Amino acid sequence: MEKRKCKLGKRVSLLLIPTAAVIVGMAVWGPEELARYRDREILNQIRMQETETEMEGYRYSMSSNEKLYILSKCLYYQSLPESDQNTPTRVYGDSQEFAGSYALVMNRKGEDGSELSESVGIALCNKGIEELKENSIIPSEVKELTENSYSAVLYSAIDGLEPRNNVLVWKISLSTGKQNADKKNRMLDAYVDADTGKIYEFYVRTAINKWEDVDAEEIVKAWAEYMGLGEPQPYENVNPLSETTPYFRKFSFAGPEENSTIVTIGFYEGINELFLKISR
Repeated sequence: MEKRKCKLGKRVSLLLIPTAAVIVGMAVWGPEELARYRDREILNQIRMQETETEMEGYRYSMSSNEKLYILSKCLYYQSLPESDQNTPTRVYGDSQEFAGSYALVMNRKGEDGSELSESVGIALCNKGIEELKENSIIPSEVKELTENSYSAVLYSAIDGLEPRNNVLVWKISLSTGKQNADKKNRMLDAYVDADTGKIYEFYVRTAINKWEDVDAEEIVKAWAEYMGLGEPQPYENVNPLSETTPYFRKFSFAGPEENSTIVTIGFYEGINELFLKISR
């Protein structure tokens, strides 16, 4: 019996030796071979994988007050005389600003790189006009724009020191060939947000014939709510010679980093033109 047990033990031991050798071999060379196999599966292969976050078409998001401020600066510096534009700095009160840091640049393409036709800008402006009417910002008699009577040019308003801060806008103008046409109840000029269709600035002929019939405070409050800007504040220390008409009121809106944007509601008697402008 003991001899049989001894032989059985030897057989088991002989069987365990190859098994142990296989296990040791797998432990030593197995991971390396597995890595090579995985590399052959991955290397030199083109694979596509969907991700939850898509960066295509990313744009830095700005508040309505920030966009208003940037556009107002671009319009202001655009309107400077050539001699002033070439001045390196301009001083306003206690602050100093670099005149070349804001630019209004003509743009032929939208954010996705596609060409945009004038009809897109005119359609957006018509949308904005309807909203202005609904909010009693302009009279309800103001006419809809037609493509054969208006031009639309796309611009990028850019903060040169922070180029990611930019606003895409349409400048809408009554075509020069229509200058002799009846302008009553017609939009003459406007700047329209290319994303939202909101109207930042406008000049419109109306049936109103007296400044006393214009409630500037109600207009600017309604416009501020429409734009999502917060409460307007009366602008103090107004220079009476700052406008080409004596009929105007100026208001202030909070801007980025304790800056502010000045908005003017004004009226030209005689031609019955109402305007809201954001450039100084």
